[in-house]
Amino acid sequence: MIRVAIIGYGNLGRGVEFALRQNPDMNLVGVFTRRAPETVETQGATAYHMNDLLAKKGEIDVCILCGGSATDLPVQTPEITQYFNTVDSFDTHAKIPEHFAKVDKIAKENKQVSVISTGWDPGLFSLNRLYAQSILPQGETYTFWGKGVSQGHSDALRRIDGIADATQYTIPNTEIIERLKAGEKLELTTRDKHLRECFIVLEAGADEVAIREEIVTMPNYFADYDTTIHVISQEELNKNHKAAPHGGTVLHTGVTNESTKQVIEYNLHLDSNPEFTASVLVAYARACVRLANEKQFGAYTVFDIAPKYLSPIDVETLRKELL
Repeated sequence: MIRVAIIGYGNLGRGVEFALRQNPDMNLVGVFTRRAPETVETQGATAYHMNDLLAKKGEIDVCILCGGSATDLPVQTPEITQYFNTVDSFDTHAKIPEHFAKVDKIAKENKQVSVISTGWDPGLFSLNRLYAQSILPQGETYTFWGKGVSQGHSDALRRIDGIADATQYTIPNTEIIERLKAGEKLELTTRDKHLRECFIVLEAGADEVAIREEIVTMPNYFADYDTTIHVISQEELNKNHKAAPHGGTVLHTGVTNESTKQVIEYNLHLDSNPEFTASVLVAYARACVRLANEKQFGAYTVFDIAPKYLSPIDVETLRKELL
């Protein structure tokens, strides 16, 4: 049995608890939180304070870190990797090399294994981009996200004065996807690839016209996109727009000679972004422990780990049934 600790218990931590139930070779030791443990409502797991983590060292094979990439994981992953094997979903793409280097040094010094930046993007989408570009080097790779809820863009909306609550959907341009699959060579702008759809609840007395203008001109979030805004009630938002669906497409178009076009496509359609991400983390936690058992210490990404390490099935059966 692989003994697992969940670090942090938001939507992702809750998803890990669900995922562990589907993996009979794994046992959940507990949830470790910065909150008062008695206030944390789990799906049955015992909750502990983070201060109790080190006392459980002999009972834990791997810690799955479920904090955010902005402020939690840059601190927590290096700190916890001093004492435990770890898996995280660090997803600030531009900072992954820096994060990897820091964690790799600590993991090797302390004879631990840390799998960083796993999930579906970065993670599974990263693998599919690598496979596609390796197989069809004469080609172009495109990544489309959605339709799904963007947590960051939704948060940006909620920070606008006069908005009480909001949800924002990222929507891929399906017409562009079909044209690429048909073999067209397109020079695409940010606006071409995705649309933004906003559902907002206004505070009493808010200036709707001014708020609409502030949204569509917001740099880095909406200014570069075609954006649709719907003003709705809190009741409607709660009923229809509080789930966390997501997904996306990795599309690679290439050629194998001057007249032969080839297309590689990979899709995800997710009812729950955090629950699916959690399931990926759990599979890579298994790989993490196996690498540690082989004393292959250091940091890893999805590029470094053979698929056989993810599966609970022995390699002889994998070759017989899946190959």
